[in-house]
Amino acid sequence: MNHVAPPGWPEQVRPPDAPEWERTAVGWLLDQCPPEYRGHTVLRRHPVALARLTAWHVEACQAGARRGLAEARTALRDALPMDAVEATIAALLTEQARLEGVRRAAGLVEAALRGRRFPARLPGLGSRHE
Repeated sequence: MNHVAPPGWPEQVRPPDAPEWERTAVGWLLDQCPPEYRGHTVLRRHPVALARLTAWHVEACQAGARRGLAEARTALRDALPMDAVEATIAALLTEQARLEGVRRAAGLVEAALRGRRFPARLPGLGSRHE
């Protein structure tokens, strides 16, 4: 069987319908969340719930990064040298880009857990097959 994962699918998660794909999805989703989520059996038992909570968590992190970018110079200028403030802003920009990728990947995993399947693309167009 040809299992297809779309562009943006997390590398750590097997493609939908591949053997053990949901197990790898749960592991990856838990890795994106606070460690306390691992203690909630319901989230392992119902991966769609975990995927939705993961999306909300990442969206909250994105909001925090946006706020940090908006306020860092003002909030830190009296406490840090300017090069440290600029380095903090650079770190937030890097984190913002990472979070955008995680949010997209979490959305794809959630869609697959809800039953969506992704069509194969022509070779060389960025699809991942297994």
